[in-house]
Amino acid sequence: MPRQDSLQGALDLMVLKILSRTPGLHGYGIMTAIQNTSEGVLRVEEGSLYPALRRMEQDGWLKAKWITRDAGRRARIYELTTAGKKQLAAEETRWQAGTSAVNRVLRMA
Repeated sequence: MPRQDSLQGALDLMVLKILSRTPGLHGYGIMTAIQNTSEGVLRVEEGSLYPALRRMEQDGWLKAKWITRDAGRRARIYELTTAGKKQLAAEETRWQAGTSAVNRVLRMA
């Protein structure tokens, strides 16, 4: 299992990607999607996710709104903004370049 600190930089990328595929998720839905998509390998804790969501909203990458769910429970749902879509493209490019470089190092004889 990857070390937690090595995955911290990937949190923004994963959140942006999940929301690009499934807009309108709340925090728990995002955590579940990351865990399910990674087949249980990756787990994002609330203490990491919610500050990241607030920061991404402040940076203009996400917009959030409160909705009332079944049984009157409120949930804050998130969607990408135009700036968030641009940031996702930049983060994906940066991630691909970084992983490609690491793979080159790992293949050294």
